Amino acid sequence: MSMKRAGRRRSSVWDCFEQVGNLVRCMKCDATLKYCGGATSSMINHMNRYHPSNTPLDEDEKPVICNVQCLEEESTSNTDIMQVAIMSPSMNTTSTPPERDYGERKRLKRSSVWDVFIRVDDEVHCTMCDTKLKYRSSTTSMMYHIKNKHPDTIPNDGVSLATHAEVTELISRMIEKDMLPISMVNGDGFRELLAFTVHNYKMPSTGDITRIIEGHFHDKMEELVVQLGKVEKVALTADFWTALPVQRYITVSCSFITDDWQGRSAVLQTHRLSSEGHTTTDSITERLLSTVQAWGIAGKVTACVHNNAQNILSAQACARVTWDYATCFTTTLQLAVSDGLSEDLVRIIIAAGKLVRHFNHNLLASEALEQKQVQMCLPQHKLIQSSKTRWDTICDMFERLLEQRWAIKAVLSDRTITNRHQAQTLEIEDDCWQVIENFTPVLATLKWATTVISAETEFSISNIYPITFSLIQTHLVPKENDVEQVSEFKLKVQKSLRNHMEVDSNDLASKPALIASMLDPRHKHLSFLTPTGRLAAKVKLHELVSKLDVITTTVGTKDEQQETLITPDISQVAMPSQVRSDTKNTMVLLLGDNYSSSYATDSEAQVDYYLRDIAPPLDINPLDWWKVNGPRFPKLATLARHYMCVPGVSLPSLLSEAGQTFATMRTRLSPEHVDMMIFVNRNA
Repeated sequence: MSMKRAGRRRSSVWDCFEQVGNLVRCMKCDATLKYCGGATSSMINHMNRYHPSNTPLDEDEKPVICNVQCLEEESTSNTDIMQVAIMSPSMNTTSTPPERDYGERKRLKRSSVWDVFIRVDDEVHCTMCDTKLKYRSSTTSMMYHIKNKHPDTIPNDGVSLATHAEVTELISRMIEKDMLPISMVNGDGFRELLAFTVHNYKMPSTGDITRIIEGHFHDKMEELVVQLGKVEKVALTADFWTALPVQRYITVSCSFITDDWQGRSAVLQTHRLSSEGHTTTDSITERLLSTVQAWGIAGKVTACVHNNAQNILSAQACARVTWDYATCFTTTLQLAVSDGLSEDLVRIIIAAGKLVRHFNHNLLASEALEQKQVQMCLPQHKLIQSSKTRWDTICDMFERLLEQRWAIKAVLSDRTITNRHQAQTLEIEDDCWQVIENFTPVLATLKWATTVISAETEFSISNIYPITFSLIQTHLVPKENDVEQVSEFKLKVQKSLRNHMEVDSNDLASKPALIASMLDPRHKHLSFLTPTGRLAAKVKLHELVSKLDVITTTVGTKDEQQETLITPDISQVAMPSQVRSDTKNTMVLLLGDNYSSSYATDSEAQVDYYLRDIAPPLDINPLDWWKVNGPRFPKLATLARHYMCVPGVSLPSLLSEAGQTFATMRTRLSPEHVDMMIFVNRNA
């Protein structure tokens, strides 16, 4: 009796299939399917789809057909989604208990991808091709796999399910890209939009979206861990920022150069700082050290760039870490500009801002200005309001005011538009206009410097000191035609840059930014330094190369193989008679092909040959140059990877458009998800 019952429990699908190794063959149509782990779901699905009339049933099995009418049916088509539920014959099908009814409804919502995939621990295995995928509570990757690899097996409801899965995936991507709070999926308006645009769509909960984003988070983490494991050196950036109203954070990013000389950057972690009192140096250092340990890059960090205006990192923290610290160049320049603004310049900036606000908020004045622009053949541009937190917007405001100066004067002098009291309050005096005209080119030059250093497409630390010395030695030197306020501004900014960038320091040659300048073939001559400064920098470069010979043993072996000149053994070379008589060719055989080349035979010679080599033009990408010339100077190429990965600014730059957008979006995040959301957003 027991044997009989055991035999009856064997799935009836085996009446139509036979096993052949790790495959099963349908005896109705000779189709072959993968057979994994004793699962028969793919065979049942095959029979239901292709042989519904021949689906075998045991005598103790009774099919109950659940018809779910498709909401998208047309008047000419009455397609039903069929799902077979196997029930005991003793079960009353007319009055299903509440528990059973819930189970049946839940089973109807089960994704059809499970007809093709089976779950094994934290993976899912395709029964059609044995592909293995990670499973993180989302069927999206499985649906994409079926659509791309097995499109013929998609069931009738597969298109709808695939569409719904893709919509859910796109919602999570939208939240990641736009840095939106996850709770937005609970919004009534958002749900109405989805209900109207996607028929029969089940709106995901915040938990569903969180699990999908967590899956993206873990996948990107795994990819980044693999990448960081392959690089020799990385640079950190510490971006301090505040979310409204009082939440303070530090976002730690890293930059590195790949084997094929491509610059890469990625966000590592975001830590919430204490909002009470002053954040100590030790607490910030602890967060940096914990990030380095968590990502397995201890001993790989060359330098850390931060945008903290108080410079609280560089004093005590250096004793606890193995890397150098550098202040974000845009932050330094912002401090220098603030130091240079005198009371007279501040008064002119305030008066200009008041004038711009009048035209931007007074409709009558705005329309009159547009008419004057047309009459005077001026560009039809709106005036630009400066921002208190961004000094570069002062330059934008002044440039636009100078462009529209005479149209503005015409509107202010028209008593039908502007009354006498308003005109007296808003009018800028001629001597102030002269200051603005003289001051704007100086601000524009400083803004260009910020733009070059802030370029996110290039690791621009090597540009910092060439640009700083150019500003100090050329652009910030007072001229004869400068008005008093501008001359004073230039001298103050020049002094501030000297102090913050330590250009007169005896330790200048040890600064990561100057070392990077030497390793940038465009700036290696260091023409902006004094002869003494250039000599100190050259000595430092020799010292770094010598240390590299001692420390980098594994890389050194490979490099030595590349750089060793192999002189052929003449006794092993068959020499034709014409070669023997050719003195030139004999010398080549004796001394080697590379004897007369600029190829370096030792570390000291590499530095000398590199510095004597012709410098490329300024418009070339230094990483492209090293990609081509790295084999000539292998030791220096290694150092270039170590130092040129350091960015000139914290990422993203506070003065870049992308940085401003990012700063605005991230203030909307809840503290619980801020680390995860910034990570997936910036590492997309």
